[in-house]
Amino acid sequence: MRWCATLVVVLGATACLSIYAASDYARAAALVARAAGVGDGWIGRLARLYARSFVTSELQVQTRSGPIRARLYRPSRQSGRTTLLVPGVHALGIDEPRLTRFAGELAQSGMGVVTIELPDLLQYRITPRLTDQIEDAAGWVSHQPDLSPDGRVGLIGISFAGGLSVVAAGRPSVRNRLAFALSFGGHGDLPRVLRYLCTGEEPDGSRRPPHDYGVAVILLNAADHMVPPEEVDGLRRGILMFLHASHMTLVDKQRAEYEFSKARAMEDSLPSPAKELLHGANARDVERLGPLLLPQIAGFAGSDVLSPSRSPAPACPVYLLHGADDNVIPAIEARLLAGTLEGRCPVHLLITPLITHAEVDRRRRLGDIWRLVTFWERLMDE
Repeated sequence: MRWCATLVVVLGATACLSIYAASDYARAAALVARAAGVGDGWIGRLARLYARSFVTSELQVQTRSGPIRARLYRPSRQSGRTTLLVPGVHALGIDEPRLTRFAGELAQSGMGVVTIELPDLLQYRITPRLTDQIEDAAGWVSHQPDLSPDGRVGLIGISFAGGLSVVAAGRPSVRNRLAFALSFGGHGDLPRVLRYLCTGEEPDGSRRPPHDYGVAVILLNAADHMVPPEEVDGLRRGILMFLHASHMTLVDKQRAEYEFSKARAMEDSLPSPAKELLHGANARDVERLGPLLLPQIAGFAGSDVLSPSRSPAPACPVYLLHGADDNVIPAIEARLLAGTLEGRCPVHLLITPLITHAEVDRRRRLGDIWRLVTFWERLMDE
């Protein structure tokens, strides 16, 4: 996460505006600075000035399908409301390094944070019970007096969990218990996103090469419709190896290449057609896999409980933050969802070149950085 030197100007202006008090603008700018990895000089000192210490503890959150693992990030002096943070599709769940760093950055900003681990997302499965579990977890946190004295919490979902969190926020049991819902790189309509991943065509007719990661996730979910029953487990194991290796590239490229080699070697142990499908995933052959998967997407994506554009709108403000060049979930999803929600609830939309897919890591202009600071300031003020 590295941003351009114009961050100096943003933080300088913020410091002047908030010299006498720790305003939400200052907290938001400090959050941006920490996310940018600025640790030296007066910028780093400003970021540390507004950084609270925090402690973590393990929790179990109750849901209708049983308890789920969770982690609390509690700041030494809380100045923002407790927020439920839902990770995206990832086998490491609440231990994923980028998630723990983000949760820590929010806690340093004074927000209490509860991260929850949803078993289906650990297995790269997108299922209706995910929305139920997010709803139940938000309700559970809001009913804990030590976490939510006024009975209201924030809700942030990342990637596919972003869209699911907006769906959950519209449920009757939590409609009046949420202060805000943020979809960070999330979807508006799941079938529409999956169609894009299979075809590369966005809803407005423009084309953008989709990321192979999303196609591999679709293949994993649709495996039982693509191969005979006796080949399903082997194909899924191979795809999980590939997805695990893809995540490892972010932290250990040498280990990632070893995992990729294991996934490629597994091809020879599979019969056809599982062998060819796993080869397509390993080769990142989106053009070949996309047309094969397109007829299958309705089988696991058609439920309205997976798409906020087809579900009741939340009562709380909805924040939509999206990367302009995202090729896992394209940015047009946030724009279309904002249009769907407009007039039904307060909506704040920011599509920014500073973000790829649910991760801030681009070098851009002063105005882009300032808009991101302002976006977070509004959210922190809820």
